[in-house]
Amino acid sequence: MLKFLDKLSYSILIVASSWMLIAPIQPMPHVAEKFLMLKNGTLLKPLDIFDLFFHLSPLVVLILKLIRDRR
Repeated sequence: MLKFLDKLSYSILIVASSWMLIAPIQPMPHVAEKFLMLKNGTLLKPLDIFDLFFHLSPLVVLILKLIRDRR
């Protein structure tokens, strides 16, 4: 089921994960902003929730690839 992970290279996933975690750099990265909203209980809009998942998706794929390669 997850054979597509074998075709992805670590370098692409690391660059994509890093970029998505810090984008946009100014005024505050979206991931940090969304985690603050989550902590404060204000992460309620569907667009904000989608944005958080969108920015974390390359990191999730990287973690899945690491787990798959360890087995």
